[in-house]
Parts: sequence; structure tokens; C-alpha cells
Amino acid sequence: MDVGVLSGNLAWTEGEEVIVLLRLRIALPDRPGSLGQVTRALGSAGADITQVTVLDRGDGRALDDFTVYWPDAAPRDELLRSLETMDGVAVEGVWTTREAPGTYPELEILKFLTTAGDRALATLIDSMPVLFSADWAAAATEKSPRSIVYSSWRAPAEVPFPDETPGRPAAVTLPSGVHMIVAPLPPLALGLTLARAEGPAFHRSEVHRLTRILEIFLMLPAVERGAGRVFRKATAKPL
Repeated sequence: MDVGVLSGNLAWTEGEEVIVLLRLRIALPDRPGSLGQVTRALGSAGADITQVTVLDRGDGRALDDFTVYWPDAAPRDELLRSLETMDGVAVEGVWTTREAPGTYPELEILKFLTTAGDRALATLIDSMPVLFSADWAAAATEKSPRSIVYSSWRAPAEVPFPDETPGRPAAVTLPSGVHMIVAPLPPLALGLTLARAEGPAFHRSEVHRLTRILEIFLMLPAVERGAGRVFRKATAKPL
């Protein structure tokens, strides 16, 4: 099996077949046997389940994220058809992911940040799409007109931002349908945006996870000094 990155997504080749990682967000009844029924249905459709993460449980319902290996050439509709006849089961989203199952990449990223110096902010932003199975991330000045300090690969030329940066990280969905987590970086006078055009809105557990990462990031001694220098360089550029 050969491992590589195809179109920005973690992918494998088995012979001539390309295997990609997909994530499915599935709501299901919170009762014995429901999870087994879902996993059997996905397996019958050809998905190889590698990880299940419980996001929510309550009021007789559960919300789980399933990470699966899936042939890139196979229509994703086959996954949906395998579940649509199951009573009480609803698929909230299917999207590609670059987050390898069973790993804790945020720990590695935080280790790199401690020695990143002036690259700390860029390293954080570049890592966010991978950590959260998103499309891109960017940081900009809090006040309008916003000045982009740094954006990750695949960020659009015109980065969309909500009108205001909230006082704490929050999930929002723009009128265009792009899902975001918008977070302030108060010591740097910046706002960070993490965006996902494919898949469901960000869950509150994802918002909480990002909040904790940013809290640790902003506590690192070199971060404010290094990011401050990058910020000054960016805002000093002529418009």
C-alpha cells in the first residue's frame, strides 16, 4: 500500500485503486444495537471503519463521527443509500478528512509551536484545516478594513469574514453556506477563521477543542512576540 497526498487529502493506493479517508456525521437512536446496525450497513456498502467518535448523547439520540476508508472512485451516494432505510438514522454530512484516525496531531503541533518563533502563527494556521477536517484557515486584523496576516493553502483570494469577531470562539454559517469557527486572539488584536465548505457545521465539541488549543498557543512565551512582529510587517504593507 502506498500512502500519499492527493488533492490535499490523505490517500492510499491499493494496486490501481485510490483509497481516501471520509468522515460521516450520523445521528442515530441511543439504544442498544443501533451503533452495530450502522457499522454493519457501512461495511456492507464497502466502507472500512477506522474510528468512531461520540459527539453527543441525550434525549434518546446520539451524534457520532465515523472515519472510514473509501474507494475514491466509488460514489458517496452508496454510503447514504446504505443508511437511508434505517429507522431514526440521519446523515448530517459526508466529507473528506486529512486527520489520520487514532492520532493526536494537536500534541505534535503544539510541540512544534514552542520552537517556531516568528513562524508560530503561520504554523498554527496551516495546521488547523488538518486538525479539524476543514478546508482553510486565516488570521486578520479584528477591525475593518481587515488586513490578512496569514492564510493557509486553499484559502480564497478574498477571505470572507463575519462582520464582527465574537468575544470567544463561536461556530457560524455564512449566507454562502460556508461553515466557520471564528475566534479572537486578543493579545495579538487578530481574529482567526477556520472554514469548511464541505460537510456539516462545526459541532460545539470542535469549537471547545479549538478554544483549548488557542488557550495553550497564546500561553507560549514566544508566541506574542513572534506573531506581533509578523502582524506589524503585514499591516505595514501599502494597500
